[in-house]
Amino acid sequence: MACCAAGFSAAAPDEDKLGKAQDYPVGNAKNWSTAERVRVGSFSAQGEIAGVYGGRVQVMPPSRNPMPLPRADHEPAFRWSLRDARDLTIDDYLARQRVMGLLIIKDGVVQVERYQYARTAQHRFVSQSMAKSITSLAVGIALRDGKIRSLDDRADHYASNLSGTLLGETSIRNLLRMASGAKFVENYSGHDDAARFATTLFNDGIVSAIATITEREAPQGSRFSYFTAQTQALSAVLQAATGSSVSDYLATRLWQPIGAETSALWWADKHGVTVGGSAFNATLRDYGRLGIVLANDGVRPDDANRRAIIPRDYLLDATDWHRADAPFRPGYDKRYYGYGYQFWLFPGERRRFAMLGVFGQLLFVDPSLKLVMVQTAANATAKASDTSLAREADALWRGLVRHYGAW
Repeated sequence: MACCAAGFSAAAPDEDKLGKAQDYPVGNAKNWSTAERVRVGSFSAQGEIAGVYGGRVQVMPPSRNPMPLPRADHEPAFRWSLRDARDLTIDDYLARQRVMGLLIIKDGVVQVERYQYARTAQHRFVSQSMAKSITSLAVGIALRDGKIRSLDDRADHYASNLSGTLLGETSIRNLLRMASGAKFVENYSGHDDAARFATTLFNDGIVSAIATITEREAPQGSRFSYFTAQTQALSAVLQAATGSSVSDYLATRLWQPIGAETSALWWADKHGVTVGGSAFNATLRDYGRLGIVLANDGVRPDDANRRAIIPRDYLLDATDWHRADAPFRPGYDKRYYGYGYQFWLFPGERRRFAMLGVFGQLLFVDPSLKLVMVQTAANATAKASDTSLAREADALWRGLVRHYGAW
């Protein structure tokens, strides 16, 4: 049974497979992302594993004025349902899924904070592809700061080291929308284009890896095709446009302004280019603080001056499917989610959006309800949809939304 808020359960799913007897060991640069027995340990200490991505970890210092995260007096009696199971609880969810940390926040108040596998509030959890959304926020801030003139500029207009590459000839907007049109397969098989890209990134850096993508099979902007290299190109653009790494740029413009209480760690390649498509590490609560700012349209709710940390209009473009072209809307080509600027967009008339990462990492936001759900996980497969996790996380989220309002 999962215990009280901020606690961890006595028996978590598949804990023996995940290394409980060895106190959840941490892997190395070669096996941290693939070996199941080190998954929990590695996913909660990835920023401290030597040699990941062939570079060094970059540190984003915390705020001197952390955002308060008050806790509710007791956990609400949340209920969620599946087609074949009704009135399930938070305890049921944790007993069914390999969740390391679960945080639910309403109106800036923590309703649920749970940990499993002996993880705690002090652990930094790897974002996986949730980092893409953070890189997108850097683009919006750079646009406001005048470092980027237009999203319709080509990437190589800023990053001259991308000149002559397919992604360099792609607009920033289409990189944000995963719409370069490049021929590229990212299916997490370990033998796909993404695996070869990762090897080149480790050995030679992001820019060299981008140069290996040479074939465009569809006009840019005409279709959605998800692969991480497009976000890595945005990292190169941001570094060239701002004169600093994405992590350094955001440390004083995002991480400290949102009131993070703990430093974040973000890996860079051997040339110091932030790995913008993944490799960000933060505590569960600090992910929650970011979610609160996103739910408040880019503003820290305890800031009396209501200073915009994230430009509101950019955030709406990034997260509202009503503003998206048809190929990027929910339901297009039978896809559940739509896709904005590196954010996943829920179906439904109200604006709800997500940051997602492989193996079950997620941050869900409902701005109208000021509702945030953060999950860090060690799922059995990279694609959460290959197990019951994606379906059950969505069902839990819908249960939370209905608890406070309506879908």
